[in-house]
Amino acid sequence: MTIILGLESSCDETAAALVTADGQILAHRLATQEDAHRPYGGVVPEIAARAHVEALAPLIEAALADAKMTLADVDVIAATAGPGLIGGVMVGLVTGKALAHATGKPLVAVNHLEGHALSPRLADQDLQFPYLLLLVSGGHCQLLRVDGVGQYRRLATTIDDAAGEAFDKTAKLLGLGFPGGPAVEKAAARGNPRAVPLPRPLVGTEEPHFSFAGLKSAVMRAAQSGQYAVEDIAASFQQAVIDCLLDRTRRALAASEGVTALVVAGGVAANQSVRGALTTLAQDHGLPFVAPPLWLCTDNAAMIAWAGAERYAAGMTDDLTIPARPRWPLDPTAEKARGAGVKA
Repeated sequence: MTIILGLESSCDETAAALVTADGQILAHRLATQEDAHRPYGGVVPEIAARAHVEALAPLIEAALADAKMTLADVDVIAATAGPGLIGGVMVGLVTGKALAHATGKPLVAVNHLEGHALSPRLADQDLQFPYLLLLVSGGHCQLLRVDGVGQYRRLATTIDDAAGEAFDKTAKLLGLGFPGGPAVEKAAARGNPRAVPLPRPLVGTEEPHFSFAGLKSAVMRAAQSGQYAVEDIAASFQQAVIDCLLDRTRRALAASEGVTALVVAGGVAANQSVRGALTTLAQDHGLPFVAPPLWLCTDNAAMIAWAGAERYAAGMTDDLTIPARPRWPLDPTAEKARGAGVKA
C-alpha cells in the first residue's frame, strides 16, 4: 500500500500527516499559532513563518512515531507549494524537497486549494467526479466544477473579499477575538439574524461572482451606530453571508449539468449554519451534499497527503525545481472577474 507524507504550512497552521492511497489516515499532527497572532487580531506573516520553521520537523517526527514508521516506510512526499503566505509555503515546500532528495522518494507539489477541493473524496470514498464545489475559506470564495484530479473549471470567484475574510474582519470589528470565524458563529447563536438590515451584495444578479466588501462595511456602520447588540450584528452578518452563498451556488447549480453532488470545503465549511443551509439547497436539487468532517475543513496535512495520493496515482509528480507560489489559481484559464485582480 502506497503511503504518503503530507506537509502543510501555507498560513498559520503547521501540520504533518501520513495517509494511504486508499484513504486511511495513519497519523496527523498539527500545531496552531492562535496565541501568537491573537494580540494582533490576525495572522502576521513573519511570525507565522518563524513558527513553521520551529514546528515542522518535530511534527514530522511525531507523526511517524504515531504511525510506528520511519521515513523509509514512506513512498511519496507531498507538500503545499502555494497559494498562501510565501514565507510559510517555502518552509513546507523546502522541507518536502529536502526529504524527497535525501530519501530518493518522489515529490508532489500540492496546490493548497486542490487539497481542499479533493478532501471530500478522502472523507467520502464514494464521491465521484464531476461535482460542484463551493470552496469557501479565509482567502478564497469560489465555485468550481471538479471534473477530475487537476481538472477544475471556475464558475465564480470573489471580486473583493472572501467570505472567511469577512468573518475575520467582522469578529475584529465586534471585538469577538481571534480566530474570527468560530467567534462570530458562537455570538451569532445568541442573536437575531433579522435584527440588523444588512446588504446581500450581488444576490439576484446575472453576474455569477461573490462580493463581501460592502457587507463588511455595513457591519462596521452597524457596530459604530450603537443601535444593535453585538450578538444581533453577528447573527445578521452570518445570515447575510449564507444568503449570498445560497444565491450564488443555486445559480451555479443551474449551469452545472451532470454533477454528482454539491460539495463544500474550506474553513468556512466548518460553520454549522452554512452547512445546514447548503444541505437543504442540495436536497432541493436532488443532489447529495458532501462536506468533510470539521477538522478536515480547516487547514490540515491529511488533505495535502490525499491530494498527493490522487496526483501520484494519476502520474503527476514534480522535480526539485518546482517553485513556491503566493498565488496559484486552480483554473488558470478562467476569465478575469471584474475588480478581482490577483484573486481572480
